[in-house]
Amino acid sequence: MKRYTVGIDLGTSHTACAYAPLEGRAADIALLPIPQRLSAGEVQAQPLLPSLRYQAAPGELGEAWRQPWPPLEATDDTPATLGRWARDLGAAVPGRLVESAKSWLSHPGVDRTAPILPWGAPQDVARVSPVQASASYLAHVRAAWDAAHPDAPLHAQDLVLTVPASFDEGARALTLEAARLAGLPALQLLEEPKAAFHDWLALQGEQLAAQLAGCRLVLVVDVGGGTTDLTLIRVDTQAGGTPRLTRIAVGEHLMLGGDNMDLALAHLLEPQFAGDGGHLPAARLPAARLPAARFAQLVQRCRQAKELLLADGAPDSAAVTLLGTGSRMLAQTHTATLTRAQVLQCVVEGFLPQVPIGDRPARRQGALRGLGLPYPADAAITRHLAQFLAQHAGGDLPDTLLLNGGVFHAPALVQRLTEVLAHWRGALPRVLHNPHPDWAVARGAAAYGLAQHSSSNTHTAQSGQAPAAPKTIVPRIGGGSARSYWLVLPGKAGTAPQGICLLPRGTEEGVRLVLTSRRFALRLGQAVRFALVARSQGQAQAGQIAPLEGDGWAELPPLATALPAPEGRATAQVEVQLQACMTEVGTLEVRCVATQEADQSWRLPFAVRGAAGTDGASKSIASRTELESVSGQKGSEGKASRLPQALALIDRIFGTQAQDVAPKEVRQLRQSLEKILGPRAGWDVALLRALFDALLARARRRRRTPEHERTWLNLAGWCLRPGVGAELDAWRIAQVWQLYPQGLGHGQDAANWTEWWVFWRRVAAGLDEAQQMQVLEAVAGCMQKTVQRSQGKAAWGSYDDMLRLFAAMEAVPWQYRQEMGQWMLQRLLRPDESAQTWWAIGRLAARQPLAANAHRVMPPEAAAEFLHATLREDWRHNEHALFAAAQIARMTGDRARDLPDALRTEVLEKMRATHAPARWIALVEQPTAMEAEDQQRSLGDSLPPGLVLVG
Repeated sequence: MKRYTVGIDLGTSHTACAYAPLEGRAADIALLPIPQRLSAGEVQAQPLLPSLRYQAAPGELGEAWRQPWPPLEATDDTPATLGRWARDLGAAVPGRLVESAKSWLSHPGVDRTAPILPWGAPQDVARVSPVQASASYLAHVRAAWDAAHPDAPLHAQDLVLTVPASFDEGARALTLEAARLAGLPALQLLEEPKAAFHDWLALQGEQLAAQLAGCRLVLVVDVGGGTTDLTLIRVDTQAGGTPRLTRIAVGEHLMLGGDNMDLALAHLLEPQFAGDGGHLPAARLPAARLPAARFAQLVQRCRQAKELLLADGAPDSAAVTLLGTGSRMLAQTHTATLTRAQVLQCVVEGFLPQVPIGDRPARRQGALRGLGLPYPADAAITRHLAQFLAQHAGGDLPDTLLLNGGVFHAPALVQRLTEVLAHWRGALPRVLHNPHPDWAVARGAAAYGLAQHSSSNTHTAQSGQAPAAPKTIVPRIGGGSARSYWLVLPGKAGTAPQGICLLPRGTEEGVRLVLTSRRFALRLGQAVRFALVARSQGQAQAGQIAPLEGDGWAELPPLATALPAPEGRATAQVEVQLQACMTEVGTLEVRCVATQEADQSWRLPFAVRGAAGTDGASKSIASRTELESVSGQKGSEGKASRLPQALALIDRIFGTQAQDVAPKEVRQLRQSLEKILGPRAGWDVALLRALFDALLARARRRRRTPEHERTWLNLAGWCLRPGVGAELDAWRIAQVWQLYPQGLGHGQDAANWTEWWVFWRRVAAGLDEAQQMQVLEAVAGCMQKTVQRSQGKAAWGSYDDMLRLFAAMEAVPWQYRQEMGQWMLQRLLRPDESAQTWWAIGRLAARQPLAANAHRVMPPEAAAEFLHATLREDWRHNEHALFAAAQIARMTGDRARDLPDALRTEVLEKMRATHAPARWIALVEQPTAMEAEDQQRSLGDSLPPGLVLVG
């Protein structure tokens, strides 16, 4: 039996838990003291559990890591500790500290289920995924609760877990997965700003109506350690004076908070610790920087100084001391002075500047960079706020302000934000008092649970049963879904894609919408994948089709699953309608509902285990291959007018009917298509994929002759390159991967082997790690056999193309690429070795992958070996080695990937001395996007017009 409602705030900086008896009052809400280690010899219960995990070395913590409870995933070989002790240990050894797991949970650019934290840690440090780290904090709270309430285990209570309002469906799904791993399978998600406001509502008791009298629009600004959440709530007075509350808007995801302020202060002080005595080096050389581990240590010291200097009665300055390392710890210890004036200038003016209401966030990335996380280009929260109010409030600016989050312990930040809003309105806003911003979210989640329980009792009374008397006076905050959700449909070539609205903004929880006016044919027996986007502005109706144009569209993780075919059949097709619902749990649910059998439906879960477009999963988005409109509605139109002629030509070469086609006509298929469609370099993505789909449908006939096979591989690879970037690409990759085990039909022809390697290089970005490993093993074996033969080097095709294919395998563990790179360095000692070897080395040790997740990059200490090899070359006569050096020494802004400053300085000096292209110098000097010409050179092929990769 449920006895309590429990609210858990899984924060970036801290985790807190509040609870109350289900039949209690809002005044009964209490905080759960959470036992945690303060040191090797002390365990103490505190209201906040720092959301930190220390990944210790074997034996480092003795047996202390087991108490009060061993962390999730910790073992004798990989001990760990959480909370306060983790924070103190991590201050000394930051390379072992897992922090900001919640921010990583919302980072779609990495595989959030892969063990990648601590980011940039040494190779001997055991890693956990953002999901596992988050689960460990929740599991610790569960253990603390169960120890305090043995007769009422946490998993059996009424649970509310908070998430940022800006979390997308992928981050929400991963939060639920973390809760499941922690043993909390059944709970409800609640947006943090709503929770903070619920806490304020609960504190007012019977005075609530009087306290909200005269309020029209409440702005909730929640700035935590890692995110800034903006929410607007409209207040209407109902009959009898009871306020009706409606959440009308939430802001976009802003990875901007207290952590960024600490980073800014660390950047400010860094020159004083980086060996230049506080003076910037020569303008032509990069500014001195601390190694990643030392910089992380400096960030933590700056956090402590910031909290001291922004508090009431703060001193004028504080000392920031950074210890040395190893045997020279004392000799290398330095101290810098941080003044209150510097903190006010850096934090208040940098993050909350006085700006006009018409100001908008800058789009160009500023100097503020962290350790791997993608922070916004503009750190000014007030500019983001101005844009948010322009989009959602119009001329009706909020008259009431509620501030939440640890940063608002600082009176200077509260005062500045109040002044900015007053300047915009022409009058001071009313500021609602938040007595405990550190745990208001947890308390508010518990208050929300009480309100839900009270509402359930009221419903029971209306059904004729005798309920318990309501104990709480906390009105529900309505408003429904904060965003509209759209299924991406293919558009005309060269135009913006279209979308069909599945769920309009404002749809209430539990309401299921079925697109009855549109029916689709869904294929069963194969994996399907649907692309979704969301928008927090504008109004739409369910079933509405519109171009996905303008700002504000957020790409969501795709919906993906394998839908089973009827028993005894490999595939089948069924007519369905789409159904969408914002569940009571707080997540989006999409189903395909069979039109012939109303009780048959298929839930489509979110694919969140890899970065979109690089996980090799099958993909299906309203396309003719998977989901076809059968209701007479207009689908994808307007293929190029000459496309049918081109498809007819492909069918002539690879069609089912045997054609009297000469080998020369087969070989010249590409040239013939260019006569119809223009030069192939100008074929856009839509045209390329249409041609590829035609080739894929005729893949069985690719083996008719050696010429057929070479032509098919050459043209298909060109049309599918780089294997990601367009709708259905992952599905296409899944189809061509089925061809890999079949191999070549004409393997006796060396030219066919060459085209085989080129094909897989061109689509390599779409292959997952296991697939790339399989290709890598095959090509490595053929390379080894080729170099061992003194004659007949062409037996397995072009050595250069095998080399380039190997270098394109970005998803494989870096150790394999390091080993192959070392083999290549040995090969370079031969005078006849190919110049392409330097190109391959540049790809293998590059700082910025072109398509893979950033955690796949070779560590700087391993990449340095290859950079030193390039430095030994004469770059005036070896441009290939120069370009490799530019890729290996390239500055990303992520200290975990960037090479040491001294080494980059050496590269820059040599680049200038050899008159290297300015754009290559810029890549090493500062974080800069690679120009199209160099990206093509690095990739080995041009990208389709309009398609952009990570690098």
